[in-house]
Amino acid sequence: MTLEQIKEILPTLENVEFQLENGNFVPEHFHVTEVGIIHKNFIDCGGTIRNEKIVNFQLWNADDYEHRLKPNKLLNIIRLSEEKLGIENSEIEVEYQNETIGKYDLDFNGTQFILKNKTTVCLAQNACGIPAEKQKINLASRSNKPTCCTPNSGCC
Repeated sequence: MTLEQIKEILPTLENVEFQLENGNFVPEHFHVTEVGIIHKNFIDCGGTIRNEKIVNFQLWNADDYEHRLKPNKLLNIIRLSEEKLGIENSEIEVEYQNETIGKYDLDFNGTQFILKNKTTVCLAQNACGIPAEKQKINLASRSNKPTCCTPNSGCC
């Protein structure tokens, strides 16, 4: 999800809710403690220099049970970050501490924002010798012989 997409969704909501892919919800008394832009300049294992830019939201569970982040408040935080930090439309990554600080992609299911688990990947598979995943085939379906041996079937 991009920053522009979340800005379009927020005015349509009564509450801001985040749910993990496992079905657990971020407690409703969370705070958005940071909205920023992260620039990542790196070299992959194949020697290609890469540059990434993402918008980062950090969620924090506060012991402040009296306040709930409303959609308009989050929208104002986003607009302030755009104005003060020069943030432009980019993909959003969310930091949230579960057992440890996790980084999540963001999606929306029509009611809640979904924190989608991120995974690592080799960006230079051809350059570092990772073989392409072989297609799995069912050998039984490729044979003209019966799939099991029965007496007088000729398979043995």
